[in-house]
Amino acid sequence: MQKIKSLMARQGLKSPQESMADLSPVENLRIPSKEELRELREQPIDPQAEQEIIDSIEEVYFSTDSFDMVQHELEKLPPELNLQELEEYRDKLKRQQAAVSKKVADLILEKQPSYVKELERVTALQTNLQLAAVICTNARRQLSVAKEGFTEASLGLLANQRRRQLLTGLLKSLRTIKTLQRTDVRLSEMLEEEDYPGAIQLCLECQKAASTFKHYSCISELNSKLQDTLEQIEEQLDVALSKTCKHFDVSHYTKVQLAYTLLGKTQTAMDQLHMHFTQAIHNTVFQVVLGYVELCAGNADTKFQKMQYKDLCTHITLDSYIPCLTDLCKALWEVMLSYHRTMQWHEEHDKQDASPTDEAAAAESDESVVDRSYVKKKLEHGLTRIWQDVQLKVKAYILGTDMSNFKYDDFIVVLDVISRLMQVGEEFCGSKSEVLQESIKRQSVNYFKNYHRARLEELRMFLENETWELCPVKSNFNIAQLHEFKFMGQCRSPSVSPSRQAASSTGPAPEQLSLFQQYLQEGNPFEMPAEHREEETEDVLASNGYESDELEKSVYQDYDSDSDVPEELKQDFVDEQTGDVPLKSVSRETIRSKKKSDYNLNKTNAPILTNTTLNVIRLVGKYMQMMNILKPIAFDVIHCVSQLFDYYLYAVYTFFGRNDMYESSGLGLISSRLRTTLNRIQESLIDMEALGENAGVHGPAEDRKEKVPSPHLSQMVVLTNSGTLYGLAQRVVATESLVFLAEQFESLQSHLDTMMPAAKKPFLQQFYSQTVSTASELRKPIYWIVAAKAIDYEQMLLLMAGVKWDIREIMSQHNVYVDVLLKEFEQFNKRLGDVSRHVRIPLPVSNVLWEHCIRLANRTLVEGYANVKKCSNEGRALMQLDFQQFLMKLEKLTDLRPIPDKEFVETYIKAYYLTENDMEQFIKNHREYSMKQLANLVNVCLGSHINKKARQKLLAAIDDIDRPKR
Repeated sequence: MQKIKSLMARQGLKSPQESMADLSPVENLRIPSKEELRELREQPIDPQAEQEIIDSIEEVYFSTDSFDMVQHELEKLPPELNLQELEEYRDKLKRQQAAVSKKVADLILEKQPSYVKELERVTALQTNLQLAAVICTNARRQLSVAKEGFTEASLGLLANQRRRQLLTGLLKSLRTIKTLQRTDVRLSEMLEEEDYPGAIQLCLECQKAASTFKHYSCISELNSKLQDTLEQIEEQLDVALSKTCKHFDVSHYTKVQLAYTLLGKTQTAMDQLHMHFTQAIHNTVFQVVLGYVELCAGNADTKFQKMQYKDLCTHITLDSYIPCLTDLCKALWEVMLSYHRTMQWHEEHDKQDASPTDEAAAAESDESVVDRSYVKKKLEHGLTRIWQDVQLKVKAYILGTDMSNFKYDDFIVVLDVISRLMQVGEEFCGSKSEVLQESIKRQSVNYFKNYHRARLEELRMFLENETWELCPVKSNFNIAQLHEFKFMGQCRSPSVSPSRQAASSTGPAPEQLSLFQQYLQEGNPFEMPAEHREEETEDVLASNGYESDELEKSVYQDYDSDSDVPEELKQDFVDEQTGDVPLKSVSRETIRSKKKSDYNLNKTNAPILTNTTLNVIRLVGKYMQMMNILKPIAFDVIHCVSQLFDYYLYAVYTFFGRNDMYESSGLGLISSRLRTTLNRIQESLIDMEALGENAGVHGPAEDRKEKVPSPHLSQMVVLTNSGTLYGLAQRVVATESLVFLAEQFESLQSHLDTMMPAAKKPFLQQFYSQTVSTASELRKPIYWIVAAKAIDYEQMLLLMAGVKWDIREIMSQHNVYVDVLLKEFEQFNKRLGDVSRHVRIPLPVSNVLWEHCIRLANRTLVEGYANVKKCSNEGRALMQLDFQQFLMKLEKLTDLRPIPDKEFVETYIKAYYLTENDMEQFIKNHREYSMKQLANLVNVCLGSHINKKARQKLLAAIDDIDRPKR
């Protein structure tokens, strides 16, 4: 369209009315006449051909309005002109011009109606503008008339009114000035009443009024005085703010905050508040510690007041340490509680301010939102800072005194207080109190090493003075009844102190309140009520060692009569093997059958333990209590707990189980696991050099410091008297007390496991699997010594040697040595019954004793049979008769089934009948027999069914078996 207009402009086309001649410049081009245009329109031209002509026009003609077509055509002329070519080119341009002109004319004719219509609208607009000009002229003329008639007449009235207003304002100003002169007195009254918001409001209003009337000379002096008063108010306000750090009062703090808000210094107030809290912590702890130091120093000079806090802490005496620590924590609690309540106050007011009631409140909230955001961040950041200051102050106090000589109960109180303080810190700001934990860990490790060393020495003294008498406890005795284990029944987290648990355990609490919720209004978590410190009585000991008078009487009655069974046991007999209680009472026959191997029917099934065992259990409880309060040293404590058990186990083994005949017996009395455990204890815990004369020469002193000398059995304990079965009562008490101790350790394993750091748990598992579980294995070596001495096996060998075995007829009567051996067993059974009158012999113990005795007897029988020089088939049958007689009588004495080593004897007797090949296989398969026994078997068989050549072959086979052992 732009190109068409440009073309029209160049060709100078006019409108039909010729009234808009100046709209387009006239170019020096020939304008086609109407006739030409008509001819062009009338001339029939194919539209397609016409379009092709237009398309053939060069692009440059349509480029810009400033294009010079004449110059362009002249530049295109060749250097040598050809008339015919020029005319042809001219005709081509004419045809192009005619096509364009026709196209333009068609477009003009097509748009002519719109042009005419628009021209009519322009004409109508011109008429309206002329009418508006006439109206404006008339209005101006009338305004001039009104000005001359009205304004000049009203000037006098307006002047008087203005004068009146000025005088009224002056009167108001004079009254305000008079009021300002009297505000000084009112401000002083408000400050005395601590009405800081009111005083600031009044002072600011006065300042505003004074600035309004500063042009009066009497006001300038008043303005400076008000400024001084405002500064004085700010100073008093700062003092009032500092008071909230120790004792928070809602109304007081509300006034202070409102006053700072009026001053527009909310953020400054928060900065000042944190400074005051820091100062309050320092001043509080210094005054508390200083008070105790001066009190303990007596009439000393005032040099302590000039000391640094850290140095002052080193002057606290041991007696005043715990009271001072408690008061210190109480004072710090007050400061932290004030901070907590300060945060609560701001949270509540933020909720109120966050819900504006109208648009005005919303409009002013921009600045207050910034203030609230700043205050919130400052308070949250301040939590950590405040707690860090508290930790550092308490750390200096903790490390200022050497606690290694504290009593255990006192040290537990210190841990309790610090644990409570750490709980406060966790609730206060979610801190894990690393500073406090590290400081108390240092003191605890130091204290615990000394404490444990002393306890081990004490345990050695107890063991060396222990007579291994039964400590009478009730049948329902449980370690949970001891004071030292009370903490376990309260199911608390390690950070909660025992005093709090005692308080919380009295009533069910559906939801555990935090310390800040409990003590928000009154009280202090570090106040220890007197009733919580009082010792409760332990009801674990039985009267005279027996549960009742009936039981005590029953001890002195005949063991074989029914009257020795208490009524309680007749009514409610407990099977020791299953632990089941029958629904019906047990018959007397059943009780009689139990007497053969259960020697405790005249006693209740009270635990077997000694005073030393009880002492070790109490020590374990104390150690666990310390570990429960202070987890970081859990591994050190558990390691020491394991040493207590190790030392007790080693002592019992040393006193009652060490014997050189173990290896020669071939019974495998000490398992490889037990042997490894005993060797480990001896290497790691027992100071063997202390037994020698040159104890100070050998080994590093530091290593020996961690070890304890091996204990010695008390001279009061006699283990060589056959009448007491070689101290069987003491052996039972010692061994079974160790087993009982192991059972208690087993029951504590889950609790210890929760305390143990994950990385150290393998140590605990190994301790239980390698040491605790081996306690019952000590029964074999300890009771074997009794079994080896209780029966006269040598006499039996002599009697067997006097028997003639190469008889030629089958005997129906057994030999005398069998009756002698059975008599020995009956005597042994009676002695067991005598011992059981003093000490309950549990079923596992009696089983082990009988097993050892029978096993030794059977091996003695085999040894006796192996000493035979000549033996016939009838003699071998007599051996079987003797052994069957022995078994038949023995089964009436004991309930132990199957009879131990029964096959050991029977197999050896039957081996006499084996052929040469079977005998060779027998020798290879039965390594349990000695070389002497096997060789004798071969020698006795010579002549009957084995020849000399076979004998040599069999003896060589025996020698081959024996060679690797040499």
